Amino acid sequence: MGVHLSTPKTEKCFQDGEGGRVRYGLASMQGWRTTMEDAHAALPELDEHTSFFGVFDGHGGKSVAKFCAKYLHVQVLTYEAKSPGDLATAVKKAYFRIDEMMKGHRGWRELNELGDKGQKFAGMLEGMIWSPKGGDSGRPWDGWSEEGPHSDFEGPTCGSTACVAIIRNDQLVVANAGDSRCVISRKGQAHDLSRDHKPDLATERERIKEAGGFVVAGRVNGSLNLTRAIGDMELKTNEHLPADRQIVSAEPEVKTVQLSDDDEFIVLACDGIWDCMSSQEVVDFVHEKLKTEDSLSAVCEKMLDRCLAPEAGGEGCDNMTVIIVQFKKPTKSAATTSSAEQSASTTEELRPNEPDDPTSSSK
Repeated sequence: MGVHLSTPKTEKCFQDGEGGRVRYGLASMQGWRTTMEDAHAALPELDEHTSFFGVFDGHGGKSVAKFCAKYLHVQVLTYEAKSPGDLATAVKKAYFRIDEMMKGHRGWRELNELGDKGQKFAGMLEGMIWSPKGGDSGRPWDGWSEEGPHSDFEGPTCGSTACVAIIRNDQLVVANAGDSRCVISRKGQAHDLSRDHKPDLATERERIKEAGGFVVAGRVNGSLNLTRAIGDMELKTNEHLPADRQIVSAEPEVKTVQLSDDDEFIVLACDGIWDCMSSQEVVDFVHEKLKTEDSLSAVCEKMLDRCLAPEAGGEGCDNMTVIIVQFKKPTKSAATTSSAEQSASTTEELRPNEPDDPTSSSK
């Protein structure tokens, strides 16, 4: 069977919810893979004015993806509180912080608790024996670190993509590291709000080479088919370079969009979806299914079924996770007077994907 099952696991996890500004639905499915390594976060009311959604596609294990789903939004709020209003900077700092949090004994224990059953038991046992405290590990005490037999743990060798969308009032901030993707539907047209970080991108290859790495057969150092990810600490060991210049970097590309009445919904999904459907195909699919389905999660489930391969091997055999976030239309009395100007300026920035290159990403 290799990395595939003899029969796909088609049971789906699904969820619907809403906040003041949005409603959402999501679904995930293990599919043909022997394990489920995707994770997600859906927080329509992160605070009074903010919603947070994220998809995390793990590789080499599920623990880093689950760690991101558990802690990334917390770190965004922590950093944003230090610089109120600057979500773009806060989310960048949060990505790098997650890498740091996974080091040391506390990082080791948390990852093990989030991992497979045997690892989970070991992590829980360590948690009962060792309590959080400062010590002589050489790491500054920040309320997170704890001493223990794994204080010199340098972080996980597995990793995860991280694609998140943060909605605050009429502002949308999308951050991405890896090949998960966020797409917005504007008047039925698909606009990519993230770029897939693959080794064939010239700027990524340049950074990899300068950090002492190489690309062969489309993979970083012959192993990873991504150029940015959280985790993968064995590819972030050059002590002479900052975190954003390592062979693999956790630095997200961040795009900020002013939402207008033309914006209908966004779709966040792991590459298990994008390997099978283009951005425009996904947007068209959602519009069509919204005519007949009772919930957004039902639309997501139909999309997973659409992408699942009939047999093991090739596209449609990956884990799949998709989130649809639909914008509630404001009443006329609540609409901002500047919406027309905002729509005009934003449309200049967001151009529909070219028909002959439906998966092209905004730079």
